[in-house]
Amino acid sequence: MKEQNNTIKAFFALLQAGLWGNDVELRNYGTTYFAGILRLAEEQSVVGLVAAGLEHVKDVKVPHEWTLQFIGQTLQIEQQNKAMNAFIAELVEKMREAGIYTLLVKGQGVAQCYEKPLWRSSGDVDLFLSDENYEKVKGFLMPSALTVEKEYVREKHLGMTIDGWVVELHGHLYSGLSSKIERELDDVQKDTFYGGNVRSWMNGNTQVFLLKAENDVFYVFTHIIQHFYKEGVGLRQICDWCRLLYRHRGELDLQVLESRIRRAGLMSEWKAFGAYAVDKLGMSIETIPFYSDASYWKRKAERINRFILNVGNMGHSREKSYGNYPYVMRKCFSAMRRFGDLINHSMIFPLDSLRFSFSILYNGFSSALRGE
Repeated sequence: MKEQNNTIKAFFALLQAGLWGNDVELRNYGTTYFAGILRLAEEQSVVGLVAAGLEHVKDVKVPHEWTLQFIGQTLQIEQQNKAMNAFIAELVEKMREAGIYTLLVKGQGVAQCYEKPLWRSSGDVDLFLSDENYEKVKGFLMPSALTVEKEYVREKHLGMTIDGWVVELHGHLYSGLSSKIERELDDVQKDTFYGGNVRSWMNGNTQVFLLKAENDVFYVFTHIIQHFYKEGVGLRQICDWCRLLYRHRGELDLQVLESRIRRAGLMSEWKAFGAYAVDKLGMSIETIPFYSDASYWKRKAERINRFILNVGNMGHSREKSYGNYPYVMRKCFSAMRRFGDLINHSMIFPLDSLRFSFSILYNGFSSALRGE
C-alpha cells in the first residue's frame, strides 16, 4: 500500500511538472517506482506530460531504461500528432474547396494550449458544423471513408474512418445530461454560427477555426462532466480544461462564463473540479475562475480522484470482457455500470446525480431500442 501511495504521489508530482514547468523532487515520495508511474500515465493518456515532467526532476537521476521508455512513447505521440495535424489541414482545405466550413473542437485545437502541443496524446478528429454544413459534409466525406458508423440522428453525430483517422462529425454539442445544459450548448452553437464568435489556430498554412475561448472552456467542461457521469473521465480531459483556462487567462468574459455555468446548473461540479485542479494538478488559484478553498470542495475533489484512478482515461481500466456478448446483454451490462456510477457519484453530487440519472437511463434505453 505504501509503495502504491508513493507511486501515485510521484506520478502527480511529475504530471504537475509537465503541466506547468515547475521543478520536482522525487525524494519526497520515498522510493520511486517508475513501472507504476508509466502504467498510470498510460492508463490516463498523459505519457507525454509525465515525460515532460521528468525533464524537471532535480534531486534524483532517472534510470536510463525508464528514460528511454518514456522518450520512446513520447516520440511516437509526437509523430502521430504531426501526421494528424497534416491530415486535418488537408481535410479542412478540401472541405473549403467544396464550400463546406467547419470548426475543430477538443483534440488538436485544445492541444495548442500546451507548452508542447505535440506531446499531448491525440484522440479523434472532432468537427463541429452548422446544420447546413453537417448535411453537406456527410455526402462529401462518406464516399472516401473506409468505415462509417451508425448515425445518431437526434444528436447529429456521425463517426467514420478516413485514411486511418477516426473523424467524428457533430451537428450539435450534445451532453445527454439535462435540458438546462442542452440549452446552454445550443446557445454556444448560436453564438458560434450566427454570432461568428470564434478563434483560430494556424495549422501550418491552414487556418483552423475553434470555439471562442469562454465557449470552449464551457464546452470542454460539460464534456468532462458528461464522461464523469456516463463512462469515466480521465486526467487528459481535465488537463485540457486546465491548460485552456491558463492559456486564455485574462481574456475570458467571466460574466458570460459564470452565467452559462449557473444556468446549466453546474456550479457545484465546477467548484469541485476547480479544487481538484488546484490540489491534484497544481494549478494556480488565480487561474481558476470562481474557485473556493472551502474544505467541502476539497473533500469532493478527493472522491473525484479515487474515481478517476479506478476507471482510467475514458474507462480504460474497466472490465471489458462483455464486449463480445450479444447487443442486448452489452446494453444491460452498460446500464448496470452506469447505475453503479450514479450511486457512487451521489456521494459527491447527490442532487445532480439524481437529476442526471433520469436522462442518462432514459437515453440509454432509447438508444437500445433504436439499435444504437
